[in-house]
Amino acid sequence: MTQLESARKGIVTKEMEEAAAREGISPEVLREGIAKGEIVLPCNIHHKNIQPIAVGKGLSTKVNANIGTSDAYPEIEKELEKLRVAIEAGAHSVMDLSTGGDIDRSRKAIIAASPVMVGTVPLYQALVDAEEKGRGMVEMTEEDIFHAIEKHCEDGADFITVHCGVTLDVIETLKNNGRVMDIVSRGGSFMTAWMLHNKKENPLYSQYDRLLEIAKKYDVTLSLGDGLRPGCIEDASDAPQIRELIILGELVKGAREAGVQVMVEGPGHVPLDQIAANMQMEKTLCHHAPFYVLGPIVTDVAPGYDHITSAIGGAIAASAGADFLCYVTPAEHLGLPTVEDVKEGVIASRIAAHAADIVKGVKGAREWDLEMAKARKNLDWEKQIALAIDPVKASRLRKEKNADTQDCCTMCGKFCAYKIVSEHLGRTFQGGCP
Repeated sequence: MTQLESARKGIVTKEMEEAAAREGISPEVLREGIAKGEIVLPCNIHHKNIQPIAVGKGLSTKVNANIGTSDAYPEIEKELEKLRVAIEAGAHSVMDLSTGGDIDRSRKAIIAASPVMVGTVPLYQALVDAEEKGRGMVEMTEEDIFHAIEKHCEDGADFITVHCGVTLDVIETLKNNGRVMDIVSRGGSFMTAWMLHNKKENPLYSQYDRLLEIAKKYDVTLSLGDGLRPGCIEDASDAPQIRELIILGELVKGAREAGVQVMVEGPGHVPLDQIAANMQMEKTLCHHAPFYVLGPIVTDVAPGYDHITSAIGGAIAASAGADFLCYVTPAEHLGLPTVEDVKEGVIASRIAAHAADIVKGVKGAREWDLEMAKARKNLDWEKQIALAIDPVKASRLRKEKNADTQDCCTMCGKFCAYKIVSEHLGRTFQGGCP
């Protein structure tokens, strides 16, 4: 039985117990959420060393880090180092988006080494395999696509992105409405090229039952990809995006009926004033399925700083209902991220997630900030660093500012506000500023 089928039968699985303990909630509450489809617990039966983490309504906002090889950088060892750094920085999930080198070996190595859930995009593999056989992207067969899906599921991928909503009807909507950037999703562009060349419907849509059969066999969670996500502010919330979202809502119902866990992927570039509406629209059209968003990125003009533009959007999105944030690194729109880019991306996304969790009332979120406030008032630097979302950087900066040899920070010194106010309010000050 899948986690969804177990939940519906009233069974609390071992994985549910572990995930509930991490959230600080009762296993029964988690089970009920999974049974409704409002929570997913991605745990492939072949991913043996996974520490189960749940995503969805009422839970802390989760963060995913994308890693994976490319033609330019095919070395698996570098991606395993990124995996290690991402997990150390607090990522709850990684996606292997490999398109270069030995893709099979890369995926198996990442899954074997990862204690957190791993997602993949099997369509990338189908494309690369077809090219290695001397066939182009549009010459992929339907069997090539489903063979790649089966292989990824069998290898232990906990969730897979599948672009089922990129249909001929959606492409017609795109043609009729027009866009500045057309399609920016790799998977969405592959499927569009294949459909238009072969004059056939997307097999992930036309053979959705076959996809569900494979996913159910391994208890793989479907992540319904947003192939028509906006790639710039000008294209946000347009007809093609919404038409695809309506189809994804229909597919959510089909997956649940088949006993397959499912979540929905969300928009990329969205202006601030449209983010909350986009979150509400997904929840309404997709029957409250967990929402997994890239960013959203709130301006197009900050290459090199898109971990910041996405953190701004991610905080608003998660506070308005998004459940899962896919990180964006400083290298977004520029190139493959380095190890340091991965860390910065995870930390930025975690800041956004935590800021939203305070608004959501997630257990322990506000309490964490309260503990930091108390440590700051008492100039308890050791505790401040321990509580920091990135204690390594906090500790390094304090030493670089020559502040680690005194109780006060080097900005205020003897003019420390905490000390002055405490003295005049007649309160005991625990710090030791000169």
